[in-house]
Amino acid sequence: MDFSANSVLLLLLTLICVVLVIAGLNAVLKKAHQPTSRRRIVGMTSIIIALWMIVLAVLSANGFFADFSKLPPRPALAILLPLPFVLFLAFSKRGTRFLQSVPRQWFVFMQSFRIFVEVLLWLAFMAGMLPVQMTFDGLNFDVITGLLALPIGYLLARGKNYSSTAGIIYNIVGLALLLNILVIAVLSMPSPFRYFLNEPSNVLVAQFPYIWLPGVLVPLAYSLHILSLRQLLTRKQEQPATTRFAL
Repeated sequence: MDFSANSVLLLLLTLICVVLVIAGLNAVLKKAHQPTSRRRIVGMTSIIIALWMIVLAVLSANGFFADFSKLPPRPALAILLPLPFVLFLAFSKRGTRFLQSVPRQWFVFMQSFRIFVEVLLWLAFMAGMLPVQMTFDGLNFDVITGLLALPIGYLLARGKNYSSTAGIIYNIVGLALLLNILVIAVLSMPSPFRYFLNEPSNVLVAQFPYIWLPGVLVPLAYSLHILSLRQLLTRKQEQPATTRFAL
């Protein structure tokens, strides 16, 4: 396990993001006047996330993700496994009602965490732990998503007529930039898929705590985009934030 300053910062960033997600969920449910559901949902969500993070940590410590001989590379599994649950939440009836109770700017403002992720990736590159193409010195432009989160979130908070359109465009661009770096990351791994042959190869994400990057922070990024898009595209059916909803 690597416990350099960079890895400690990544660990702290991941924990802070998780705490913010749980706190935001609690605040929305509290505002919706759902005291019983709030305790149950917040508690179950916290347990599920904690268990997922522990499973990732244990598997990475035992070298599970470091086997790049099979396809797809195992770190990619950590990215994809949460996706069905996010899609279910976004498109289920209860999930749709819940999304309309969340302030539109929250999902976008939260994306600013990607600024710090990109800085940490650059620091890892400077330390010789990641290839250059995975940073903003190379082919990774994901920092743009983090930087734009602040002005786009502000527009959504102000409720301008064009803010929903701006938010939809932002989320689509953000998903495209996220997909770009994910493809680059996979093509930089020492697998049969490898395209970028410069060293070092992308093996860092198979280690703890870096496994939390593909396993927690990437799913958080695409979840925020999916949930925000679903919310903005169903805006005509939006209910007031104080409306009660059944969970």
